Amino acid sequence: MSATLSPITSINPATGEVLARFDPFTQDEVDHALDEAQDAFVAWRERSFEERAVPMRRLASLLRARVDRYGRLITLEMGKPIVEAKAELEKCALGCEHYADHAARYLADEVIPTNAKKSFVAFQPLGIVLAVMPWNFPFWQVIRFAAPAFMAGNAAVLKHASNVPQCALAIEEVFHEAGFPEGLLRTLLLAGSQVEPVIEDVRVRAVTLTGSSDTGSRIAQLAGRALKKTVLELGGSDPFIVLADADLDQAAKVATRARNQNTGQSCIAAKRFIAVESIASDFERRFAAEVGALQVGDPLDAKTQIGPLAREDLREALERQVRESNGMGARVLTGGGRGDGKGWYYRPTVMADVTEDMPVFNEETFGPVAAVVRVRDADEAVRVANDSAYGLGANLWTKDLALGERLARRIESGSVFVNGMVASDPRLPFGGVKRSGYGRELSSYGIKEFVNIQTIWIGQGTQKPAGPQSE
Repeated sequence: MSATLSPITSINPATGEVLARFDPFTQDEVDHALDEAQDAFVAWRERSFEERAVPMRRLASLLRARVDRYGRLITLEMGKPIVEAKAELEKCALGCEHYADHAARYLADEVIPTNAKKSFVAFQPLGIVLAVMPWNFPFWQVIRFAAPAFMAGNAAVLKHASNVPQCALAIEEVFHEAGFPEGLLRTLLLAGSQVEPVIEDVRVRAVTLTGSSDTGSRIAQLAGRALKKTVLELGGSDPFIVLADADLDQAAKVATRARNQNTGQSCIAAKRFIAVESIASDFERRFAAEVGALQVGDPLDAKTQIGPLAREDLREALERQVRESNGMGARVLTGGGRGDGKGWYYRPTVMADVTEDMPVFNEETFGPVAAVVRVRDADEAVRVANDSAYGLGANLWTKDLALGERLARRIESGSVFVNGMVASDPRLPFGGVKRSGYGRELSSYGIKEFVNIQTIWIGQGTQKPAGPQSE
């Protein structure tokens, strides 16, 4: 280990207890891991979809069989309530099964009639994908990229967030035990400063990142310089629009979950609540009542709905945003402030009288704080929703579904959910626009991000060419 690099440390955010420490990889260890991944890729790419699906289905089975073990590990390392941690693992299993079932269809050759005797598009694997992943969904974020990438024939090296090293090692372990070739997925225990040479390494063919917009910009710069394909799923400040005809009770219940899932630490958590003036007071009252009833406590307790924030600096950032917004005139309807006792807790909070210039509204709040702003009508609601640097997801509530569809098409985001909560689904593409990133994960679109879309033209046919003979 370089003398300038600190140990990678796992800390229980509910207690502050140090769980484990690991030395960052040396350059020799990184080289060995990349060699293993490259060797595994050369053989793996030759396997059929049916052969690749066997360990993928086995992986799903192992994740379900070890739900208690891995669920507890997730909760201890990053504070996710245990019920949500177990649900994350089930989602991972479903994602594995989806790509085991559908990859062959998603990547089937596409025959295109031309002047050739035969011409078609094939989808060939690229090689090693470097995945730089976040801590907030430590298993799902990895599976979300790895299941399609592996079914497409690629290999991967994982640079996971530094506060979840035990999850990172457990993921490598379970992939190997599921029957994937040794080295096809290697975890690299690295400090952030060690990532650049991995991106530049000729063995790495592409990079995927889920993280902050600033980190995404830096990764894109490095990958662009090295001419590597990237997919970036970055920050979000999702709007939650409540129109005058919405079912307010249902909207308030879903708003509570949409804001507070994973203790509010989700890129696609609703963060900016935009309510039409005529119903705003009623919505605020219902919303504050629902949020105020959330159970805060030990994340290992199945009754707990709100756990600690994953790191102390996250709580400090949230405190600043609330404090500054309060000083600008926002009112706290419920919550606000730190929880009692040990751990990095922050009480679930709803703020009213918020304006668009306040930090709780124009910055990404990564924790259980909801900001409600009032607007005149649906048109202003869409304007305010779009007046953001981000564009990941959006929620819209109205009983007029035709209106909901029309407004959804005007909202600048990767997804819009009308009368429902934004969520990722293996059947649907997932990703954002603006500072929320580019590229897509999941569905047929996600599996095609890390392939060579290859034109194959065989023999002169009888048709005349449709265009010039050469570029």
